[in-house]
Formats: sequence, structure tokens, C-alpha cells
Amino acid sequence: MNKTTRTLLLLTLLLLPPVCACAQTPAQSTPQATAEKRDAPRRYETVQFESKLIGAPLPYNVILPTDYRSDAAKQKRYPVVYLLHGLTGSADNWVSDRAHLADHAARYPFILVVPEGRNAWYTDSATVPAEKFESYIVKELIPDVETRFRTIAAREGRAVAGLSMGGYGSLKFGLKYPAMFAFVGSMSGALGAASWLPDEKMLAFVRPSIARAYGPAGEPDNETRKTNDIFRLVRGLTPEQVKALPFLYLDCGTEDFLIEDNRNFAALLIEKKVPHEFRQLPGGHTWPYWDRQVQEVLKLAAGKLAAPGDAKAAGH
Repeated sequence: MNKTTRTLLLLTLLLLPPVCACAQTPAQSTPQATAEKRDAPRRYETVQFESKLIGAPLPYNVILPTDYRSDAAKQKRYPVVYLLHGLTGSADNWVSDRAHLADHAARYPFILVVPEGRNAWYTDSATVPAEKFESYIVKELIPDVETRFRTIAAREGRAVAGLSMGGYGSLKFGLKYPAMFAFVGSMSGALGAASWLPDEKMLAFVRPSIARAYGPAGEPDNETRKTNDIFRLVRGLTPEQVKALPFLYLDCGTEDFLIEDNRNFAALLIEKKVPHEFRQLPGGHTWPYWDRQVQEVLKLAAGKLAAPGDAKAAGH
């Protein structure tokens, strides 16, 4: 997809907020359902974490396996799936009523962690030294999770996935840190983000985040763009590096404005002989699509991650 076409598609999507809002907003609840929801126990917990790298509080949400606090599981360690949110989202999105993540997660012996990424593209900013959101995930968040919870603190015990901006972020983490993750998943990934330029054609709320993370339009090939462009990262892979990658999964709705970037990325993975799975499915850039597809991501992750194990047997 060329730049003009991509921009037009972006504008088309973003200029239709009523449609997107309807697609992402749950059906109106009855007073009784609202009361039941208010009185129901919360099925996740929030860790109040203070980032030293960013110099700000970055709370993250955690969904624990159903047996985690049982007496029988006191010595058990669990794999972790890190689930990233999209642009204009937050750590609360995946655990809100937009998705049924706690229900989906209850089927699997995972710890699910939903971090806060703000609108920073999970990237160490080219323009704001304090906004180091890639370093935050790798150097602060994951170590903190592995200190607080009984995790399998090894490659086979970690997966990362996300939607839109988070889909891009998850693939980037898998490509840049292959020794850290066994599985990577992207839903509706904004895969070309590092090559987008914040020009006058880009709608107002997208432009600042792109310029802030990757630099202004006058710097189309700066170092931050080069090192965070996942197309460039894949093109530069050697056969030995390909063998070391985690398994990559990506999907995108056929009505999604990002479908061409996803098709192009999947074609590049085929060209470089990178093991992966790509699914094109009916749907748009909406929460009903992501709530459906996160179930597939969890199912695939279950086949790639280590099973929970006894902490003593694992040498912890």
C-alpha cells in the first residue's frame, strides 16, 4: 500500500467516529445488570508500579489463574502472557467490559498482564528522553512481574500479544528480543507505524503520537525509525536469526484499514522463511473483533508456552 492510499484509508476510518464508537461500545445494560456488575467481585488486580525509567506511576493489571491462590498451587509457577493495548487506550481496556478477558483466561493456566503503554508506540521516544516505553516493558515491567508473582521466568514462560498499536509493539518485541518470548501475537497490528510521517494529511489525534515517538516529518529515516521499523527488522534477518525467533501470529479483519500493511508484512515473512501464521478474517478495527480474536491468541499461546510446574522442580 502506498503512502497516499494508506493515509486516505486512515482518514476514512478516523472520520467515522460514530460507526467505530457503536462497534466498540457494549449494549446498554438494564438497571439490574448494572447493579449486579457493580456488586460483583473484580476479577483482576492492579499493581501500583512506579517507573524509574519514565519517572511516573504506570499501574498494570493482572488476571491470575483460577487455582493460583489455592493451597495445592503454592509451589506452582505459571507462564505469563503480556497483552498490550492500542492507541488512545490504556491498561484498563482489556479488563473492561469491552472484552471478556477474565472469562477467556479462565480456561488457561496463564498469568495475564496488561501494562500501560500510553500513546508511546512501545518505543523509546526520539523526541522525549523520559519516554522510554520499550525499555520500560523489557527492563522494568517484566522483572517486576517475575518478582511479585510465581512465574516461569524463562523464554518458554513468556508470550506477548496486542491489538493495533499493541500488535505492532508485540511483533517488535519478538523481533528485537527473541530470547525473551516463545510466542508473539498481533491483532489488527499497526505494523507500518515507524514509517508513518506526521504530515498535514494525518488526522490530529494520530499525528502527535507518531511525531513524539519517531520524530517529525522532516526526519523520515532517523535512527529511531530504523531500529523500530519491523519491516526493516525482518528484511535484515539472517537465516540463523530466523531460527532463533519466537513463533509469530498475526491476524487482521478484511474490512480493517490496516489490512494491506498486514498482508505485506505476512508476504515479507514468507519471503524470509519466518515461521508464522497469518489469518485474514471478516471484521473491522473494533472491539467485537478483538474480543473474538484474543480467544484464538490465548489458544495458540497455550500450545507454545510451558505448562505450569512445581517451583522446586524448576530449580527456583
